[in-house]
Amino acid sequence: MIAFVSGTVAALAPDVAVVEVGGVGMAVQCTPNTLSTLRVGQTARLATSLVVREDSLTLYGFADDDERQTFVLLQTASGVGPRLAQAMLAVHPPDALRRAVATADEKALTAVPGIGKKGAQKLLLELKDRLGAPAGAADAASPAAAGWRDQLHAALIGLGYATREAEEAVAAVTPQAEAAEGTPQVGALLRAALQTLNRAR
Repeated sequence: MIAFVSGTVAALAPDVAVVEVGGVGMAVQCTPNTLSTLRVGQTARLATSLVVREDSLTLYGFADDDERQTFVLLQTASGVGPRLAQAMLAVHPPDALRRAVATADEKALTAVPGIGKKGAQKLLLELKDRLGAPAGAADAASPAAAGWRDQLHAALIGLGYATREAEEAVAAVTPQAEAAEGTPQVGALLRAALQTLNRAR
């Protein structure tokens, strides 16, 4: 297993970071939150999980070991593959997921693309004793719900856009975010923001 990669960030895309390790460019699938912490040309260290399939080898990258461990544990639930596990972490950080499971917060799970009401109920049952207890109950609100603007802005800056461009793109997708039910999906908003930036160029 590849536990982590460390090297210079060679390129960034909406869902992938390319990290140069020993002269080899490693493509690492990351959430928008993780991508927002990276900068092209700077050194990065990502905790990783290698998913092996018959026709592919996919490396998933995380900001820290807690996020990677949560990614692995989420996949112990039936019907949860690496893509859905990553989508869950794109919407909620590990502690928010632990809190959602601990409090049987069905709405928090249905905020994840691909999870409906029945799926959320099933996940709450299966993950109840697997994710562990949340670190603290003081911050009851998910950072993803409160800070999607900051996350989106940081992700755009990380992709190389100027501060002004990032601010304009965030403003352009704000109506879409406010119209969404539940927690705004940062990944979907990032794609929409990139489309507006591409049209402007």
